[in-house]
Amino acid sequence: MPDSVTTAVTHLDVLVIGAGISGVGAAYHLVQQRPGTSFAVLEAAESFGGTWWTHRYPGIRSDSDLYTFGYRFKPWVGPPIATAEEIRSYMGEVIAENGLAPHIRYGHRVASAEWSSETARWTVRATHGGEDAVFTAKFLWMCQGYYRHEHGYMPSWPGMERFQGRIVHAQEWPDDLDYSGQRVVVIGSGATAATVVPNMAGRAAHVTMLQRTPTYFRTGRNAIEIADELRTLQVDETWIHEIVRRKILYEQARFTERTFRVPDKVRAELLANVQGYLGADYDIGKHFSPPYRPWRQRLAFIPDADLFKAIASGDASVVTDEIERFDETGIALKSGARVDADLVVAATGFHLNIMGDIAFSVDGEALDWSQTVTWRGMMFTGVPNLAWVFGYFRASWTLRSDLVADHVCRLLGHMEAKGAREVRVALREEDHNMPILPWMDPEDFNPGYLTRGMHLLPKRGDKREWMHTQDYWREKDEIPATDLDDPLFRYG
Repeated sequence: MPDSVTTAVTHLDVLVIGAGISGVGAAYHLVQQRPGTSFAVLEAAESFGGTWWTHRYPGIRSDSDLYTFGYRFKPWVGPPIATAEEIRSYMGEVIAENGLAPHIRYGHRVASAEWSSETARWTVRATHGGEDAVFTAKFLWMCQGYYRHEHGYMPSWPGMERFQGRIVHAQEWPDDLDYSGQRVVVIGSGATAATVVPNMAGRAAHVTMLQRTPTYFRTGRNAIEIADELRTLQVDETWIHEIVRRKILYEQARFTERTFRVPDKVRAELLANVQGYLGADYDIGKHFSPPYRPWRQRLAFIPDADLFKAIASGDASVVTDEIERFDETGIALKSGARVDADLVVAATGFHLNIMGDIAFSVDGEALDWSQTVTWRGMMFTGVPNLAWVFGYFRASWTLRSDLVADHVCRLLGHMEAKGAREVRVALREEDHNMPILPWMDPEDFNPGYLTRGMHLLPKRGDKREWMHTQDYWREKDEIPATDLDDPLFRYG
């Protein structure tokens, strides 16, 4: 523990953890909606960006359109599916245009956060350059995401130590990796694999996407026709951003509704689209027909169908099988086949973490997040003066970060008006017989990273206010209309 006598303590109204897309957005909203509020943003990395800073694999790009992944307050003027560099440039403009840089403190890794009811303060302990840094804050705003940035999820397969080539995880891409002319195997089938494969194809001798289970994909031009038309008409970019944003959100909501209402028809449409790129003879049933319903995992968007074009050209291929073992020159599969490789890239997902692996305590008691119940996926029973940004699975993350920001700023103002130093959410009398359930129903959404870590997440109820509904189209109206004097909010 740092010595309180020798370690300076910084006192703030609000402390934001993380300078990714949510943290930078939080800083903007505090400046705009809460002028005079003292705050800082602590970021463990040496720059802003979160995912878009830590991930360096070939072709790293968004899998959501930037009209909805971008902030509602800053028009996006580039292609809808953007590279990490383009996204960071956009975020950098937000920081520069709104004077946010002085509030962001890089290289600050948070170790613990302790709440004291006596002082109505969080004490947050971090390290910076090998030194201790201590902050106290009236309110803690968690914008650090939900996975470990340092290390991806790497399964252990027999014989990996025998392989004479190189094995890397996409999330830990080395700067010195030259795959020119190499036989590359990419293990995985999600958005990362679908990005890496076409971007390595052509430079590598060949790229094989080795998957255990197929994934659904959507394709389309990396352009929005109505946006291009409105620009031709010289419509103001602010109008274009809002119009295109609303159009996309409406269409996404309708598509999601269709996946529930007519899943077999949606499935047939998705597979027919892929068949159109790969030809009638390609075995779509084996390689691109997932065993689950379309809504149960995130649908990745493939701009300009680059993955399917790489497969059609012969530069890449797909193998659907399970790994038996590695050997010196490749991977033996359970079917008896094998894939030769010089380089293996694991696009196998990430480790879920809760609140940045920070040690939390409330009045001296260690906090177990799995024993809390969430209010709308952002506040938690028994945890005072704290909000968490956890975005949407089927829509853009930033949509929810904006909604959470509005709620936090409104809640801070409400507390100020009431003269309250503390706010917690608590089950009301009518909620006490409510079923307490896992964070997410696996029948509704069940990717591997979530099912592996479900036991770590807070619980939910069966009422809309006691769950993270994943329903932006309704939440955009419900959350702003929240009655902050509802008995579920306990002020002190």
